[in-house]
Amino acid sequence: MTSNPYESDIAITGVGLVTPAGVGIEATWRGLLEGRSTATVDPGLTKLNVDFTCRVPDFTTEELLARTFDWTPDRAARFALVAAREAVVDAGLRSGGWDPTRVGVVLGTGSNSLDRYPREYARINAGRAHMMPPLALSRSVPGMISAEVALDLGARGPSLAVATSCASGTTALGLARDLLRGGSCDIVVTGGTECGSSYASVACHQQTDNLSERDEDPEAAYRPFDRDRDGFVLGEGAGILVLERAEQAAARGVRPRALLAGFGATSDSHDLSAPHPEGRGAADAMNIALRDAGLTPADIGHVNAQGTATVRHDLAEYRALRTVFGTPPPVTANKSVLGHALGGAGGIEAVVTVLTLQRGVIPPTANLDSLDPAIDLDVVHKAPRAATIGAALSNSSGFGGQNATAVLTAVS
Repeated sequence: MTSNPYESDIAITGVGLVTPAGVGIEATWRGLLEGRSTATVDPGLTKLNVDFTCRVPDFTTEELLARTFDWTPDRAARFALVAAREAVVDAGLRSGGWDPTRVGVVLGTGSNSLDRYPREYARINAGRAHMMPPLALSRSVPGMISAEVALDLGARGPSLAVATSCASGTTALGLARDLLRGGSCDIVVTGGTECGSSYASVACHQQTDNLSERDEDPEAAYRPFDRDRDGFVLGEGAGILVLERAEQAAARGVRPRALLAGFGATSDSHDLSAPHPEGRGAADAMNIALRDAGLTPADIGHVNAQGTATVRHDLAEYRALRTVFGTPPPVTANKSVLGHALGGAGGIEAVVTVLTLQRGVIPPTANLDSLDPAIDLDVVHKAPRAATIGAALSNSSGFGGQNATAVLTAVS
């Protein structure tokens, strides 16, 4: 691996987080190290079979952003706005201090406006279509969240949406990297955001049998790789990263937090919702990302896993890891604490992986009491684990057989 932090062409110079553990990278990091799920009963979901999610607490956008809006952005957009501002400040940048035509925004989200659909489209069912808000159409456009962030930051380069289901946030990193490598941008604000805890989202997901129904103890419900797992808990939030070419970071005198060394994306070409049982596409994505980074499996010291806690998804991911590594390195699953933020999860987990590389600590997986006997993994659980890691993988997979892997390396 490289010893010069500026030999790799893509630097991660800033990060931002909004998660159910709190607003900001430090609040989320503390919550992850505690290793306790943030799942709680949501009074707004009492009419559904599943009435608990992981929600961002005390989230008041106007106070956090010190601005009012001509129209109120969707909850996922507000997460992205707050996290993007944190990431830009963290990178030592400021709006107006750059060439705005060279600053891009590439954000992943599985879907948007689901938090508004029930009440807005109820107007149609009630024969009051003429009462639909004029901006309902704009909100339904997948690229609106990226547009909101670009508007807030004054970024006038490409503004793109990435929708590859639960792999969206990680896929966005790869597209952002390509904009930098291709010379279209000097800076790209990227990552993922989504509000998976909305009423419509929970109502849809409960029909897939992928959600945990452990309603007697929500905090213990999300248990990746555990023998008694029964599905995931929906979450929400945003994870945003500022990417720029390493030579530009060096010229600014900025030391990167980490490097985006490699990326791989694949399709299972197997089923619209079920993963390939052997994790074929996920293994391919990892191998492609490793080749792109010029690394071997032996160079990887940690994997931030997809960890959906369904029987078939965890088994498929385990088999993919065995295919690539033989004996995989230590694994963790952030979703067990934060919930599954769907298209936003990849961005959140990439940021957490950056912090893991920097701080030499792997956060634990919550609720892993008895490892599934069919899964032979070293899953970090019960307590954080100190580890000096030079390179790590952040993995995401989703409906449609979408897979994406980012290789992140430490700056020595």
